[in-house]
Amino acid sequence: MKRTITFLLTFLLTLLLSYTVWSQDKLVKDLDGDTINDTVYVDQATSKIICQLSTQHFKKLQSKALDMQHESAGVKATRSGFEYYNNFMRAGYANQFRYDAKTKQIQLIGMSRYEFGNAANDGSGESSVNLLTNDYIGNWNYFDHTKEELVKIPTIKTKMTFGKIYLHSFNDETYFTFAEKCAALYEKHKALTAKSAH
Repeated sequence: MKRTITFLLTFLLTLLLSYTVWSQDKLVKDLDGDTINDTVYVDQATSKIICQLSTQHFKKLQSKALDMQHESAGVKATRSGFEYYNNFMRAGYANQFRYDAKTKQIQLIGMSRYEFGNAANDGSGESSVNLLTNDYIGNWNYFDHTKEELVKIPTIKTKMTFGKIYLHSFNDETYFTFAEKCAALYEKHKALTAKSAH
């Protein structure tokens, strides 16, 4: 009995510690260029991205609530800033941010997404948009039911404009707007590819 209680207590403590470590993972990196480390993390209690910059006396700069956040969501360092990623079972997306010295704000500079599609990989692929240049690139596939094969749509390269987006106004809708525009391009180019193939 004593051994069982000890085991249960150890198990519960391990679970608690692993949750605490996961929920408090922080990226420590100089983002604002003053050689002093800044901090970025996802606050699991509020589902917001929190950024604390040394040049702003570590005041909490935060996104809006991210309602669609998965357990695997988090932040990681990039060359010029950081990335917020959110991965699901068969799809996911990432958002790249960096410090804008002119506005002294954290700016969204790029977005990317991927999907594995259904069991036949219909709708699988990936895309990205550079918000500084408005360049969109999409590599997508669709399943041709007549030929019963996966068809690659020629790489989609076009312009996609969003305007400036900063951390304080970023939320799920930012990504969903990108996903909707991306889906419209997918359908258009899928139709063109299917037409040229028949």
